[in-house]
Amino acid sequence: MDWPVFVALAQSVPELPTGTDWSYEMKLDGHRMIMWRTSDGIRLQARSGRDVTAAWGDLALAGHHLPAGTVLDGEAVITTEDGRISFEAAQARAASSPTRAHQLATQRPAHYIAFDALQLPSGDIRPRPYSERRAALLSLLAGLPASTPIQAVSATTDRDTALTWYNTLHDQGVEGIVAKRTTSPYRAGRAGAWLKIRHADTIDAAVAGFTGTARQPRALAVRLPDGRVALSQRLTTALATRIASHLVPQPGRAYTQGGDAYTPLSGEIVVEVVAGTTRHAVVTVVRLR
Repeated sequence: MDWPVFVALAQSVPELPTGTDWSYEMKLDGHRMIMWRTSDGIRLQARSGRDVTAAWGDLALAGHHLPAGTVLDGEAVITTEDGRISFEAAQARAASSPTRAHQLATQRPAHYIAFDALQLPSGDIRPRPYSERRAALLSLLAGLPASTPIQAVSATTDRDTALTWYNTLHDQGVEGIVAKRTTSPYRAGRAGAWLKIRHADTIDAAVAGFTGTARQPRALAVRLPDGRVALSQRLTTALATRIASHLVPQPGRAYTQGGDAYTPLSGEIVVEVVAGTTRHAVVTVVRLR
């Protein structure tokens, strides 16, 4: 496998699918991460393809327990004192310098919750069915020391159990459920084999451009599920700073359906937004995905 790997994504749906060929996983509120165990050590990859090893040194250290040649897909999570998964803590870690990240790791160590195995020492297993990859993942992680902060995500083939998780564990940081076809291979992008329902009234939206400057974006032009491009409300300073490092402007100007001008963007950036369904609904960027 070549670095970086393009990840599989789940499509948002209003309710969980039914049938005997689905497995349901808890969707945890953390940072998507690919863990590469190479012959030289560990590399950690963000969903965007960036190398984020320096910010997650505790997970890099834990990854050395994996056999060389292993590549896992999962979520880096951090819990609070009361056991709740905190996206804010994970976001603070991801945005920290290596020195600050080390300090934060001492205060709140991270866990890696793996939900797929992409490669084993024997080779690439992405073409194999989900059910086989899940079994391989469980077998692999069963051989790790009990103290290793790497574990498999909770999963079930019983839809009622998944709905119970959805209805009772939101306060613990379980933001939804991902349903995966047990016969499906691992395919990059939204191939339809992964579906998700979430508690938050938010959606993922591709960033089409921005207003302001690339160093200090004021608002984002986002493409909503109905195809329209809309400008967001003004970004917070912290969010603007975080997003700025990912902006690669294209020359020229573009316009939303409402006539608002923005600078178009090169590359793919996805943000989580709160957006209404009406034509004039306010769009608020919540975070970078």
